Amino acid sequence: MNNGHAVTDGMTIAELSKRHAGQLLHAAGATSRVDQVFGADVFGERVMQQRLPKDVFKRLQRTMNHAEPLDPESADVIAAAMKDWAIEHGATHYTHWFQPLTGLTAEKHDAFLSPDGHGGAITEFSGSSLVQGEPDASSFPSGGIRATFEARGYTAWDCTSPVFLNRNGGTVTLCIPTVFVSWTGEALDHKTPLLRSMDAISEQAMRILKIFGTDAGVSGVVCTAGPEQEYFLIDREHYFKRPDLMACDRTLFGAKPPKGQQLEDHYFGSIPSRVLAFMQEAERELYRLGVPVKTRHNEVAPCQFELAPIFEMANIACDHQMLVMETLKRVAPRHGLQCILHEKPFAGINGSGKHLNWSIATNTGVNLLDPRDETHTNMQFLVFLCAVIRAVHLNGDMLRASVASANNDHRLGANEAPPAIMSIFLGDMLTDIVEQLEAGKPKKTIKGGKLDLGARTLPALPRHTGDRNRTSPFAFTGNKFEFRAVGSSQSVAWPATVLNTIVAESLDYLAGQLEKAVGSGRPVDAKKLQSAVGALLQKTIKEHKKVIFNGDGYDKAWHDEAEKKRGLPNLRSSVEAFGVIGSRKAVDMFKKYGVFTKVETESREHILVEKYIKQVLIESETAVLMSRTQMLPAALRQQAELAEVVAASEAADVDVGDLRGALEEFVDLANRFRRGIDSLERAADADVGHDVHKHARHLKSKVVPAMADLRELADQLEQRIAADHWPVPTYREMLTIK
Repeated sequence: MNNGHAVTDGMTIAELSKRHAGQLLHAAGATSRVDQVFGADVFGERVMQQRLPKDVFKRLQRTMNHAEPLDPESADVIAAAMKDWAIEHGATHYTHWFQPLTGLTAEKHDAFLSPDGHGGAITEFSGSSLVQGEPDASSFPSGGIRATFEARGYTAWDCTSPVFLNRNGGTVTLCIPTVFVSWTGEALDHKTPLLRSMDAISEQAMRILKIFGTDAGVSGVVCTAGPEQEYFLIDREHYFKRPDLMACDRTLFGAKPPKGQQLEDHYFGSIPSRVLAFMQEAERELYRLGVPVKTRHNEVAPCQFELAPIFEMANIACDHQMLVMETLKRVAPRHGLQCILHEKPFAGINGSGKHLNWSIATNTGVNLLDPRDETHTNMQFLVFLCAVIRAVHLNGDMLRASVASANNDHRLGANEAPPAIMSIFLGDMLTDIVEQLEAGKPKKTIKGGKLDLGARTLPALPRHTGDRNRTSPFAFTGNKFEFRAVGSSQSVAWPATVLNTIVAESLDYLAGQLEKAVGSGRPVDAKKLQSAVGALLQKTIKEHKKVIFNGDGYDKAWHDEAEKKRGLPNLRSSVEAFGVIGSRKAVDMFKKYGVFTKVETESREHILVEKYIKQVLIESETAVLMSRTQMLPAALRQQAELAEVVAASEAADVDVGDLRGALEEFVDLANRFRRGIDSLERAADADVGHDVHKHARHLKSKVVPAMADLRELADQLEQRIAADHWPVPTYREMLTIK
């Protein structure tokens, strides 16, 4: 996991990214200078400075940093420079790269070449083509915002996210990160609301900084993110022999192997050579794209691995996270591997998550969630901390809903993932300060001290003031929060948007209370401010401390306490959680802070429910197909062989009591399996009307259990059928070949 600082004082995020990439490339023995590798395929600040006129470059910087409009003349100059740079690097086409509500990325390529009217061709790329596109893209999910025949949709350049080159299959394409909206302006993507939520949190955080008088030289506050990525790698030949992996990205059947993760010998172990070669190639491609990946290691489950970046501005981090997933999937086949991003591709072993490390910082590089040394005196930090505590307590159900999916239902609450109850882990030091705040004025900060390792040759290690808690869904980890419930295949933009919005609401509330208490005059009287902050934080902790829990999140006693005594929501399934998104509370909050309109919020709820329905139906149909055409025939072949052995033994006048018993048991199992196929098919085909919520509830209560029952029977058959009859690669095979 990435334990680095969200932002280092005095160093920009871009500089920090380049420094770490340079260290990594140097350690790997790379001969190229970091400037020639890191960001080599990015039309970044250095390239823009070299290729743009000074006045145009300054105007673009003002647009990027202060949201000033970009005039058409400047856009034309930028587009021309961008086109020349791309063509020099081998690009023939450009595309507006956007993130529709499928959770993936989308692109439509246009050539730079255009006929000149005289039998030849010229290269063209105008400022208008850079800034705005009209991709149609009417078949993407919209949740009722537009019908298929309402085809007009627009993409608009997000100039804060770097333009990059996508190299794939010998082709080079200039990719321009954009938002995607309907003809009437509603957001049809993940980037638009994320940018809106970042504006919302910046506006409210600046009010807090102004109250404390720390806004001098600060023009805004940014959200920073460092999303980790867990994933599985299996042999590609095995992948193509598993229809369930190909269609669903997870195995619908598979008996538990003798050796899974019991010995925990894979975790942090030596990385297999083929996997390491894959990792190095993927990392090098990501470096070229300016993605600051830092950490790689074996995860707990066999064939499971993790990649983690350092922090960037949240919308860039979200773009880069999509590039990480695409790069992992694209590079793996070159090494005979298949990358699986599903949250739970294999039953009985750990699934995969995508921990969203999140913080907030000034545009000058000061991390607002850094507690500093004497934390009990850092009132500004404590205000931001209490804002997050309040946000999670009041809106834990919205956080849970932001990670709801059919995929994540297989993972949340299992031993490798936090429970669905949204609680906060603070650690010993902050918990002690919070208790002091509740009692009155805090007077001390617990110090970590040193660890004596008992050997003269070993150094005394600095000891942190609190441990980590891997069972907590939302944990403070030094100078940031780690939202651990995010699914591995999910775009982090949606949970980041929700998190930004609920924290913006809390900052708005706390700023309003402080402004009433201290007035609007500048400078604020220090004693008056200290008194007002102390009283507000004490009140906030008393009202919202129920969400703080530092213990074992898996413990049943905690679940009972959380629900019955603390009143925290426990939305165990995504079907329960989807309704929160369209609730009055959510609609009003998103609307108040300009993140979503009412229609946009309702569309997200509808899309998520529809996706759940489609995914479960695809899985059920795949399970029926595999059972009928592969596993049942294998069972019948095994049954026929057993019957032949029994008949031959009886003809030879041999006692066949045990053999006949084994045959009868197997026939009974095969018959139950056949009936299980019919039961699943009937459940999936049941007429439940056109209400998507009713359909989702039916799938959760009837189809998902029927699939589980069928799987149990299939896994029993797998353990009784001869290996040469079983039609698909087993867990034993897939999870042992490196």
